[in-house]
Amino acid sequence: MTCFKPEANVPSGTSSFGLDYNAPEMMQPRQPDQTPIDFKNGGRVKHNDVSPQGVYLPNYNILTPHMRSPDYVQMSTAAAITLGVMKGRMHRCSCTRCLNLLLTYPEGCRANCAYCGLARHREAERDYADRNFIRVDWPAVPMDEVAEIVARDGANSPFHRMCISMITHPRSDQDTVTVLKKWTDRVDPSAIPISILSNPTTMTRDDVKLLHEMGSDIFTVAIDAATPEIFERTRGKGVQSPHNWQKYWEILLDARDIFGPQKFGAHIIIGMGESEYEALSLVQQLVDLGGHSHMFCFFPEKGSLMDHLPVTPRDQWRRVQLARYLIDYCDKRIDGMSFDEHGRVADFGIPQSELDVIIDAGIAFRTSGCPGKFAEDISACDRPFGDSPPSDIASYPFQLEEVDIRKVRNQLGMEKPGETYQAGEDLEMIDG
Repeated sequence: MTCFKPEANVPSGTSSFGLDYNAPEMMQPRQPDQTPIDFKNGGRVKHNDVSPQGVYLPNYNILTPHMRSPDYVQMSTAAAITLGVMKGRMHRCSCTRCLNLLLTYPEGCRANCAYCGLARHREAERDYADRNFIRVDWPAVPMDEVAEIVARDGANSPFHRMCISMITHPRSDQDTVTVLKKWTDRVDPSAIPISILSNPTTMTRDDVKLLHEMGSDIFTVAIDAATPEIFERTRGKGVQSPHNWQKYWEILLDARDIFGPQKFGAHIIIGMGESEYEALSLVQQLVDLGGHSHMFCFFPEKGSLMDHLPVTPRDQWRRVQLARYLIDYCDKRIDGMSFDEHGRVADFGIPQSELDVIIDAGIAFRTSGCPGKFAEDISACDRPFGDSPPSDIASYPFQLEEVDIRKVRNQLGMEKPGETYQAGEDLEMIDG
């Protein structure tokens, strides 16, 4: 049984430079190595041509079967546990309310994003279906089986939302359409809404329009890097990757026109060298366009070109989480906040009493993503421990309890008198 519990000896919440933010000069990815020709484009898997047999659980000691979308999709460990195709449990939460479906091919993703475990440069090291992504394994499951299980559950399904995650591959656009059709033939989109996590590099406006017409209701673009410079360094020519900042924005603006207000958004990773002001300026820009931001805390993904770099210090992360929540859901604006010489939030622009109410509610510090059935500001896509280990939670996949709030306040430097956090208090809540 897979059991995700707190880990020892993991990166702490302070950068290796002793700062409370990740400075741009230190967040430099290493260059990818040259891949031997026999390993390129899934060569090892194609050569052996092992046929898949039902559910595939990643195992680094055996050859990955020859699996392809749209017949197969991968899903997060939490989604596989929730769906019932994998045994296990998650620390302090009942897995996930979002069924994340990831397109899969022996060739894998043809992009080379520096922070991603699915990146092309790993071809010689690990077959695509065995690669970790946002800290966890992604089992592969026949798409027909996925749709059948969820359709059988009907109104009792634990999922509030389904998301198709595209990758950079020549078949990604057409296979996304097929996967979506397989789903909507069995599952009513009004019962379980559908999100698209897009691949702008290969898409056109007509692709965006078709996915909307087929029943998806939210469209997101993983911009990830908060500035064009960081984007180029981590997702573009700087790491021999095909992505382009302008193209990403082109598709995002197409989604705004086609999906409409509050039905499009962008992912942003915090702690890759941007200032807090730069990140929050992007958040404000998205809100002004009518969209939302979904935030991730940078974590050095094992096997990535940035796995030698520090996690985002919790001080920086909590300040940005809180400010982002104020902008996205409380009608506050970045121009009402103040920042210091390093671009750090110095004042949130509202009275402390009002800020205390928002902090104590805890929602600002939960995983941000597409909404579920509880509230617009509570994400269905809770991604349990996708950007941190349970021992040092960045994005809380569950409602914060009193001890969690005290920890967050400690990280923000806003502890209340007599309500201090003692290191490790939250870890005493391990069940089992």
